[in-house]
Amino acid sequence: MKRNPFSGRPRSGGFSLNVFTEAEMDDIHLATLEVLERTGVFVEADEAVDIFSDSGCRVDREQRIVRIPPHLVEAAIHSAPGKFVLCGRDPKNDLLLEPGRVAFTNFSEGIRVIDIDTGEYRDSTKRDVAAIARLNDYLDQMDTHEISVGAKDAPAETISVHNSEQQLLNTTKPIGIGPLSRLESRAIFRMCAEVVGGEDELRARPIVYNGVCPVSPLKLPHEVTEVIIETARWGLPCNVLSMAMAGGSSPVTLAGSLVMHNAEVLAGITLSQLAERGSPVIYGSSTTAMDLRLAAASVGTPELAMISAAVAQMARRYLLPSFVAGL
Repeated sequence: MKRNPFSGRPRSGGFSLNVFTEAEMDDIHLATLEVLERTGVFVEADEAVDIFSDSGCRVDREQRIVRIPPHLVEAAIHSAPGKFVLCGRDPKNDLLLEPGRVAFTNFSEGIRVIDIDTGEYRDSTKRDVAAIARLNDYLDQMDTHEISVGAKDAPAETISVHNSEQQLLNTTKPIGIGPLSRLESRAIFRMCAEVVGGEDELRARPIVYNGVCPVSPLKLPHEVTEVIIETARWGLPCNVLSMAMAGGSSPVTLAGSLVMHNAEVLAGITLSQLAERGSPVIYGSSTTAMDLRLAAASVGTPELAMISAAVAQMARRYLLPSFVAGL
């Protein structure tokens, strides 16, 4: 099993970046609790609304607004495990996740590729998914494998299933997937269970982790809540990842964006814990600033680095593994 180096731990030497003081992090946390309790989150699916309602949340069913009391959010943070292992088909690629350790992965999901043989710019296919998985499997620097491109030659309703098939066939590292429905999630989990020898074995050796993205500002769409609930009930890890854009879909200030980002992620984590207490989660972020000239997400920028550092700092405060966008 890999035990990757730590980052941000007080040591006699080394480098770390703390964007906010401890007092400022407390302010962001308390502001987040206020947003979740007073403003609330739009929740599209009836099943998720019922879970929140049955757990004591105030629910406006007509507007589909769920207001989550602070004690439920705090309980969810504490019940989510602070460390767990992402497993590979080859045990040498098992990866320990816990706050502070640093690992690397590729990220998803491109929609086109430049053909390596012809130079043609074209839609990506299952063959490309397989080729990139084999490349990732070879690279020692990559600890897990996520979909870099999607299989556009597969049916849209089951594209994540086809992507996952190619991952399972072409890499021995833990795989990250992004299903868009309960149907896709179950199909993928059953495939993975066949690989490891059964559903109980998959719980013991999770070779797959899911990823979902709330929609900013403050929305949990139908497909997001379906995947969160299904993943929690299988006892598998789920990466709840906000993709807010400061100055666009979230406040322009760093602290303001982090409050909204935090509210979206914690709403998803709370749903996961209400569906299955103790289910493993990852505190995720691809939040960045909006390029005000182009109305596009700015990546590879100082703003992204600052947001990602602040997100990692917040996840450490909650004792949760984090996943942040790199440069």
